Amino acid sequence: MDFVRAMDLYKKNPSEDNLKFLANELVGAMTQSEKLDMFKGHAMGVTAKNFLKNGRFYNAEPYPAGGCARLKIPEILFTDGPRGIVLRHSTCFPVSMLRGAAFDDELEYRVGEVFAKEASAGGANLFAGICINLLRNPMWGRAQETYGEDPFLLGKMGVALTKAMQDNGIIACPKHYALNSIEDLRFSVDAKADERTLHEVYLPHFKKCVDAGAMSIMGAYNKVNGTYCCENKPLLTDILRNKWGFDGFTISDFFFGIYDAARSFNAGLDIEMPYTFKYAFIGNRVRKGDISEADVNVSVGRILRAMLRTLSKYKKHPQSVILSKEHTDLAREVAAKGMVLLKNKNNILPVADGTKVAVVGRYADKINTGDHGSSNVFSPYTVTPYEGLKNRFGEENVKVYNGCDTNKAKDAVAESEYIVVCVGSDWLQEGEFLVNMGNVKKKPKGSGGDRVDLHLPEEDVALIKALSECGKKLVVNIMGGSAYVINDWSDCADAIMMSFYSGLEGGNALADIISGDKNFGGKLPFTVAKKAEDYPDFLHIGAKNKEIEYGYYHGYTLFEKKGIAPDYPFGFGLSYTDFEISNARCKKSDKKITVSADIANIGKADGDEVLQVYIGSNNAEADRPVKLLKGFKRISVEAGKSKKVDIEVETEDIRFYNPDNGEWEFDKEYTVYLGTSSSNAVAVDTVNF
Repeated sequence: MDFVRAMDLYKKNPSEDNLKFLANELVGAMTQSEKLDMFKGHAMGVTAKNFLKNGRFYNAEPYPAGGCARLKIPEILFTDGPRGIVLRHSTCFPVSMLRGAAFDDELEYRVGEVFAKEASAGGANLFAGICINLLRNPMWGRAQETYGEDPFLLGKMGVALTKAMQDNGIIACPKHYALNSIEDLRFSVDAKADERTLHEVYLPHFKKCVDAGAMSIMGAYNKVNGTYCCENKPLLTDILRNKWGFDGFTISDFFFGIYDAARSFNAGLDIEMPYTFKYAFIGNRVRKGDISEADVNVSVGRILRAMLRTLSKYKKHPQSVILSKEHTDLAREVAAKGMVLLKNKNNILPVADGTKVAVVGRYADKINTGDHGSSNVFSPYTVTPYEGLKNRFGEENVKVYNGCDTNKAKDAVAESEYIVVCVGSDWLQEGEFLVNMGNVKKKPKGSGGDRVDLHLPEEDVALIKALSECGKKLVVNIMGGSAYVINDWSDCADAIMMSFYSGLEGGNALADIISGDKNFGGKLPFTVAKKAEDYPDFLHIGAKNKEIEYGYYHGYTLFEKKGIAPDYPFGFGLSYTDFEISNARCKKSDKKITVSADIANIGKADGDEVLQVYIGSNNAEADRPVKLLKGFKRISVEAGKSKKVDIEVETEDIRFYNPDNGEWEFDKEYTVYLGTSSSNAVAVDTVNF
C-alpha cells in the first residue's frame, strides 16, 4: 500500500470507515523514522532558493513539511495569505477587512476559488490565509488580516474561504488559534478569558470553520490562560478535538511557536513549521518515554486522513491562471464592493464626467496594499488612487500631489473642483512586527506592529484642515486596516470613505466608486468610537504586566451594554441611493428562524444594501448582550424596484454556553431585530423555546 494506491481506493469508496482503514494501512507500513518525519517542516533549502532565485526570503516557493518518498506520500506544501497567494507574483486582492466590509460570503467563496487556483498553479496544497482572529481593539497592527469585530461575521466569511479551498483540493488552515490580537507582544502576552467568554466570543468562528471541513489549524504565538497556544492541551485537544470533533492536523506558527517538543506534541500539536527546531529531537523524546508511540501513530493517522480527504479533490492549474484577467477583474469588483461611505454631505458624490479632480496626500500616488510581513503578495503592478482616477476621468482632468506639505497641496488643487485626499496608514505604521523578533525590548519607528495612536497622523489632519479652506469639494479617502478616531476633523470634509488596503486594482475600484459607475455598498465590520478610551484595554511594548483580560464585551456589544454612543456603528455604510424596508416578519422552525422583509430601492441609482439580523435574549436573570448579529444578506436592487428577502438564522447559533455543565443552551425567549446597522435594527418579533 502506498499513498497513490490509497488515494485511488478512497476515491472509489469515500466512506469514513474506508478512510480510516487506508490511513491505518499507511501508518502500519511506515518505519518509526518515517512517521516522525511527518511532523517536521523542512523549508531551509527552499528559503535559500527563494532568496537566491527570487530575491526574498518568505514563501516565494511553497514551504514543505512531512512526506514519505518511499510510500509516495506527498509533502504538505504551505502557502500564506490572506490577501492572495504569497507565492511568486500572484494577484493581490483587498485585505480581509475590506472583504469583511462587503458582507458577502458568496463573494468570498469566489475569492477563495481564485486563491485555490493560484495556490495550485504555484505548487502549494495548503493555504494558511484564513485569518479569523477577532478584532478586539483597532490598535492591533494585523487587524487588516481579519474580517472584523463580530464572531458571526468572522465565521461566515471564514467558512466561505474554507469551503472554497477544501472544495478545490487545497488544505484549508484557519489561524491563529486562539485569542491572537496583539502584535508587538505576540510572543509573550497572556490573554485571559473565562470559559464562557472563550466559547461564545473568541472560539465560535473557529468551530464553524472546523464544521465546514477545515483540515488544518495553526496555533498562535501567545499564551491563553497561562499556557502557550502551541502547547495548550485545553485548546488543541480538549476543545478542538474532543468537543468539536476535529479530525485534521495542527501546525505551529513559524519559528517561535514551540518551546518544548514533548509539551507541544502531547498537547496536540502535530507539525512544527517551517523548519524543524524542537521537533528535531522528537525521536529522543519518544525513546525516553516522554511521547508515546501510540500517540505518534494517532498523529500520523490524522495527517494522512486530512491529506486523503482534501488532495483527492486537488487539480493542478497552469501558471497562466495567475494574474489572469478573470482574477484581476474579481479583485477590482471585490475592492469596490467593500469600500464604505461614511459621509456624503449634500450628495457631493458621485463625481460627474469632465470634472477636474486633484488627488493629494501621502498615498495619492503610492503603492499601499498593506502589511509587508507574511501576508504580503508580490503582484507585478498596483493601480494607485491617482492612476485609477486618471484612467477614469482623463489625464487632463486629474492633478496629483503625493505628499503632506499644505502649500504644495494647495497649489496642486487650485484649478480643481474636487479634492480627493488619501490619508491613513501603511506597512510602517501597522502590520506584522518585522524587527527584533523574539525578545522585543523597544519598537523602532516604522517597523510595523501595533498602532501607537488611533487618530490619523498629525500631518494628515493638518492637510485635511488646510484643504477644507480652499472652497473645493473635499473627499477624504481613509486607507488602513481598521477603525480610526476621526471626529477631530470629520466636520472639515464633505465626504468621507474607507478604502482600506484595496489590492492591485484598488485605484481603478476607487474610480469606479467615486464616479458612480459602481455604488457604495460596503458596511463597517467594526465600530468607530468617538474616543480611543471607548475600546477595551490594550497592551503595548513596555507593559510590565503581560497579562490582559479578554472580557465578554467588546465592539458593538460593549458600546450597547455601556450605553456609549459610537461615532459610526457596526454595520453602517451609506449609498448613492435610498432603501426602504417594510413588511418584516419572522417564522420559527425547529432548526431555523427565517426573517423575511421587502426591500425597495426608492432612489435614482441601482445599489446594494446589507440586511442584518440581530438576536437579543430576554433572559433577565443572566448577563447577556443587548443583541448579537446572527444573519445577514447583501441584496442588489435596481432603482425603483423592490425584492423580497429571506434570511435564515440557525437556531443553534443563538444558544449560550453554560460553564457549569459545558453545554450550549437556549434561553426561553428572544427578540429578533432587523436593520442595516447595529444601531438602527428594530424589533421584528419574539421567539420562544
